[in-house]
Amino acid sequence: MNKTKMLATLVLCVAFSAAAEAKLYKWVDDKGETHYGEVIPPEYANTDKVQFDDKGRVIKEKPSEGESNSLEGKTAEQKAAIEQRRKDKALLNTYSNEKEIDLARDRNLQQVEALINSKRLLLQSAQESLDSYHKEASGIAAGKPIPASLQADISAAENKLAKLKQELDTANAKAASVRANFEADKVRYRELTGGNRK
Repeated sequence: MNKTKMLATLVLCVAFSAAAEAKLYKWVDDKGETHYGEVIPPEYANTDKVQFDDKGRVIKEKPSEGESNSLEGKTAEQKAAIEQRRKDKALLNTYSNEKEIDLARDRNLQQVEALINSKRLLLQSAQESLDSYHKEASGIAAGKPIPASLQADISAAENKLAKLKQELDTANAKAASVRANFEADKVRYRELTGGNRK
């Protein structure tokens, strides 16, 4: 009976994984209209297109035929210019207006902010535990040694608190980095479009 359940679970996991790997593409037709779909029409197979992952992030960009992204034999300045053109093209192909950039930023920040909130709660709980251990230690009569188990608890709580503070700082830095990156994308997008697509 257990083998049957395990087999059924395995089949469901495989089916779910296959569904989760569905690809989403974005392409622009010859009228300049942007389209999204799981399949690119054959007539647009050789045009610029962008592939997204399940969170809406660009994972693959294919330039139209005839455009070379080869960096062989290029100077550092030429490589930087090619890379900037690639990034600019991806930016314009990914977003139709500045509001979409804000939405993408907010989606990316959701996970980081959830992590920050989680770390804050854990930090509060760890601080409360440490405070209770200190209170217990201060209640021991003068001249009596603090039991080894209580000292170990205090030390473990202090280490946990320090680790959580470091993890919270890292999460806050990541959130700041996400905001800065999307703000830079927004400024560049505005430069590329002349502020026309808001």
